Formats: sequence, C-alpha cells, structure tokens
Amino acid sequence: MNASALPVAPTAPASRRIARVQASAYRIPTDAPEADGTIAWDATTLVLAQVSAGGHTGLGWTYGHAAAAALIADPLREAVLGRDVDDIPAAWVAMNRSLRNIGRPGVGLMAIAAVDVALWDLKARLHGTSVVRLLGRAHAAVPVYGSGGFTSYSTERLQQQLAGWVGQGITRVKMKVGTQPQADPARVHAARVAIGSAPELMVDANGAYDAKQALALAECYAHEGVGWFEEPLPSDDLAGLARLRARAPAGMAIAAGEYGWDAGYFRRMLEAGAVDVLQIDATRCGGFSGFLQAAAIAHGFGVPVSAHCAPHLHAHVCSAVEDVRHIEYFHDHARIEAMFFDGLPALHEGALRVDARAPGLGLTLKRNDVERYRVTSAEAA
Repeated sequence: MNASALPVAPTAPASRRIARVQASAYRIPTDAPEADGTIAWDATTLVLAQVSAGGHTGLGWTYGHAAAAALIADPLREAVLGRDVDDIPAAWVAMNRSLRNIGRPGVGLMAIAAVDVALWDLKARLHGTSVVRLLGRAHAAVPVYGSGGFTSYSTERLQQQLAGWVGQGITRVKMKVGTQPQADPARVHAARVAIGSAPELMVDANGAYDAKQALALAECYAHEGVGWFEEPLPSDDLAGLARLRARAPAGMAIAAGEYGWDAGYFRRMLEAGAVDVLQIDATRCGGFSGFLQAAAIAHGFGVPVSAHCAPHLHAHVCSAVEDVRHIEYFHDHARIEAMFFDGLPALHEGALRVDARAPGLGLTLKRNDVERYRVTSAEAA
C-alpha cells in the first residue's frame, strides 16, 4: 500500500476543537484551624480549570498550590488547544509529555487533573449527556464516610462532628491521629462513645507513627472497633506497611495510596502487598483518566479502591468503577464544593448519587460567590 492510500484521521469540526483554556486559583479559609499527624493549615487552595469548545465550557478542579494554575496556562494549554475534545486520551498523553522537563509528580499532575476533569465535563456536554453516562454506570450511588476529626479539634468538637455525620445517616466516620500519639487512645475512645457501637470508626495517622507505635496502637484501636487504619506509616515505606498489614488485628484494613501520582506508584504499592484498600485521588493522579488507570491496576490485584477527598468530583468517576468501596466525604472539601458549585451530587442515606440526566458533571460555578477568594487567574484563547 502506498502512502497516499493510507487512511487519514478525520479533522475534528470546529465545534469539537478546544478553543479556550482558563485557570484560576482560590484560597478559602478553613472554618476552624485544622491539623493532622504531620501538618497544620488554616486555608485550602482550589485550582479551577475551564475548557471551552462549541459554545460549551467544562469545569475541573484540584486542591493544591496556586502554581498549578500557572502550569495550566503554560504549558498545558498549548498541549490541548485545537485538539478534538473527543480524544481525551491523546490530550492526556500530550499534557504529560509537555511536563517532561518541568516535573510531572506533584503540582504537575494536579494541574493535569483539573484540565482532564474539565475535558470529561466538556465532552459530555457537547454530546448532550452526563459524565457518568459517558463513562458507563456501575453503581446508582456510592457510599461515603465522614472525614475530619482533626487533631486541632477539642474533644467536644471531635465528638460533635462525628456524631453529626452519623445523625445524617453516614455509617462510617474517620478521625485524624498522630500529633500526640500518647493522647490518641483517649481521643479514639471519646469518638467511639460519641458515635455508639454500630458505626464504623476509622483512623488516619498521615504517616506520623513509627513501626512499633503503629503496631501497638493498632491493637489498642482494635478494642474500640476501629476497622480502618490509614497511613499508619509513611506511604513510601511499602515494606513497613506490608509488615504491619500482615500483623494487624483481624478485621482492620490497612489503607494508603492518596499520594499516588501515576500507574507505576500504584503498581509498586500493590506488588508490595502494602494495603488492603488502595486510596486514589483523581485531583492528584491526573484526573478521571488517571483514576481509571489506577482502579484498573487495583482490579488486576483483586484490591478494592476508595476515593480520597474531593467528594463531589469523585462521585462521578466512582459511579463507573466496579470495585469501589467508598468516597471520603472530607469536611473541608465538602464545604468548599458546596460554596463553589450548584448541582452537586445528592447525599442521601450515607451515599452520593449523581444525576445522570444533568449535562456533564451537572455543575454550575457560583461566580459571584467565589470571586472574593480568587488569588490568580490565567486565560488562553
């Protein structure tokens, strides 16, 4: 066959070519000081990507540093402008390549995440359907767990927050530990008293413990009915996590993975036998495209997944993943997403349900409400 006879890829009509990319960063104060086992913070930064084509605009976001907005403006915008919005895999590869000499892990993949989610939203809108219909639905609703219980909270606030979620019908709640390990058993006991014996109690050390502390406290927490021990050791200590998982009390799942950036990271964690449940964060691992890659790897190892933070964003992709256990209904992010968007997935009886009739992600940005939080913006057309 001569070159002239080779099939030529059709040119995308103008209505499907990406015409504009915008990025904005917003810094939102917390409603109280927050801390976990390793850091403390009093504000959260949301980076919003808006990608337009054919008279429609898709929204996507990540949580991280405002520097992600600068990377969206340059070089990610040049990687996607003019592309056919239907070809998200090609755009995803191009964005990753554009960061080769800048750095992909960290803020780079967070920036890609925001654009990738916006592309899925835009593609669905252009086709007159929802993201969950575009991906294919595996679940009508996805369970959540209430997450907060920061180490900066008083015992009274800890108890009120966790009991409040249980009162809303959320049957799993998670608290932070690790800032003062010697005080953690008493805090965990106070949490159990507040929520009663039936709800699942989960703890998250954010890698603050050493191996001996983690093992001793796992035994202690088991007496309080704790069924989930998240990042008892630093996530990069795969051998330590595997040893702890092998010795953990029966019925206690060891979880980690929220700092996973790419397929290689998740594969190494699973090959090491480090976790019972793999946590995936679409806002860190390259958006819905990266999340689906990680979930497929976990499926191959027979390990269920759980979505880390950004609950209303994850509701869409988790509805399409077979082996998903739940979504983290993180206090800070749930509050911010309600401030920023109309049309959020509905929380009912402890689960998030996506409206498959709504176009795209079904969200509308509350522009006037959020403008006061803006710290930077960039646009390309």
